[in-house]
Amino acid sequence: MKLFSRRQIFRYGFCAGAFAMAHPWMRADGALGSKLADDPRRPQYHLLPPAHWMNDPNGPVYWNGNYHMFYQYNPDSAVWGDMHWGHAVSPDMVHWKHLPVALSPTPGGADADGCFSGTAVVKDGRVVVLYTGVRSAPEDRATIRDGAHSLRESQCLAYSDDPALLSWTKLPNPVITSPPQGLPVNGFRDPSPWRSGNHWLMAVGSGFPHKGGAVLLYRSTDLRQWEYLHPLISSDSDGTAAGNPLDSGDMWECPDFFPLGEKHALIYSTQGKSHWMTGSFDQKALKFHPEQSGVLDTGSYYAAKTQTDTAGSRILWGWIQETRPVEEYRAAGWACLMSLPRVLTLGGDGRLRMKISPEADKLRRAERTLLLTGNEGQRRQQVQSMKIEAACGEIACRVRPSNKAFGFALKAESGAGVGEQVCLDVRIDPASPGCILVDNEKLLVNNAAALLDMSLHIDGSVIELLVSRRVAYTKRFYLRGNHPRKLRLEWTGSTSAIEKLSVWQIAPISRDRLTT
Repeated sequence: MKLFSRRQIFRYGFCAGAFAMAHPWMRADGALGSKLADDPRRPQYHLLPPAHWMNDPNGPVYWNGNYHMFYQYNPDSAVWGDMHWGHAVSPDMVHWKHLPVALSPTPGGADADGCFSGTAVVKDGRVVVLYTGVRSAPEDRATIRDGAHSLRESQCLAYSDDPALLSWTKLPNPVITSPPQGLPVNGFRDPSPWRSGNHWLMAVGSGFPHKGGAVLLYRSTDLRQWEYLHPLISSDSDGTAAGNPLDSGDMWECPDFFPLGEKHALIYSTQGKSHWMTGSFDQKALKFHPEQSGVLDTGSYYAAKTQTDTAGSRILWGWIQETRPVEEYRAAGWACLMSLPRVLTLGGDGRLRMKISPEADKLRRAERTLLLTGNEGQRRQQVQSMKIEAACGEIACRVRPSNKAFGFALKAESGAGVGEQVCLDVRIDPASPGCILVDNEKLLVNNAAALLDMSLHIDGSVIELLVSRRVAYTKRFYLRGNHPRKLRLEWTGSTSAIEKLSVWQIAPISRDRLTT
């Protein structure tokens, strides 16, 4: 659960202790609905909030024939604050329908100042969520003390007996009221339970002052009575001083621990990125021993969370953040979105691999494929003609690196009083072997194969770029003007490096950019 500063909240007229009125159905209508529907920067096939602010994915779960996504949501403004759990449902993780808010702060309760992030599990035929509740507290009782906040975090439980998960019952008291006695921590949030034999185990994000981030491990038989065991894993501080321990790495949030292939994987978020580790899990000592590590996505991507799909594949979700000024997205009436589902697997080298779920292929329309015939001029002309309408499409490109540099730029064409804009720039340069240059940032692919496979999912103001299933880069771009614009590819260097190139138009999941 990424925490924004109290200064930001007050600046835009929100107090962390304010309680939102109930919003029975999450739908933007009237003047705001029209404004959102006409915004060319608002994506058309990603899951978005119906309006206002979204952040972390919470408790994604397959239940009763549908995928349910919960997420951090401010129902009253397009800035962070007053955290609720928004709720959407999908038959396929691609086509979404908004449902009523699932969890709201309870006045006087442990979550009076916000329902922070958590996890959904199925137990005894019902869906149960464990989440972090926060409320203001004196500094000596607070678990968040960063100079801007003084909040106490506790782990709370809610459950639903509704087949559609529309109604929820909260336990009146937290199931874990505070961190382990005598253990000083930097934060205590984002519980992530899983079943292990006759017990439930649960990871909680935390960290130790001036020592490093950590994941605390708990055990239970019923999800209600929890015993603290020890850190599942902890890190060593790099000595960086910061007012917020998330900035220094002395706090790890949004932990998620799960088996993958013949190993176990841990994902967590800190220092502005979502990280991963793979390694072995000692089932007796209940300790995780990492062997490989990396960053899930080097771009505007945070607070990653996983679930399994109906085939048992591990699906990764992430919060795609804004990179434009806060004044702009507050005025736009919406902020942030959910990533497309990514399938996680384990490579032979023990490192993560990921690809966009094949479910997203259902949205492809009007494929155009480069014919690898003719001369250089003809091939270049073909590439330039493969345009994407309304910045809503997909590109798949396979290239063979050579002894000469080449690449492409994705550009928005001029129109309606605005000039051409570069949305993304990709270069492959023999001077940087094993790397790809994206917007002048060097991404290490470490691909032993000669070929590089790139997939780009482009949607309104976001690009999700995956390279050879090894690295990911999520880019936010904001087109000028108030009208949709076409995108085109501009190739540099020889097109002989192209082994395959396809471009699709993508079908929106909503006729009005409001999801549904």
